[in-house]
Amino acid sequence: MPALSIDDLHRVLVECAGEVEGATLDGDGVERTFEELGYDSLALIETAARLKQRYGIDLDDGDVMAAETPAALLSLANAATRP
Repeated sequence: MPALSIDDLHRVLVECAGEVEGATLDGDGVERTFEELGYDSLALIETAARLKQRYGIDLDDGDVMAAETPAALLSLANAATRP
């Protein structure tokens, strides 16, 4: 399976939590915290469930909550897809 891209992750976040004004994941946005971007814990849990459903990426809820930035969550998701 190809690596999940930041665009893929952003699409899933928007599907699960809606478009948050100013929450762009381009440039330095990937290093901003989910809190700074306007995404709460429920949005992250929903995102993890959608990643499992759509891409088969099974993430532990605790690990998802510990991933404070989109970059960290993307890294976690891509590490989970490796054999």
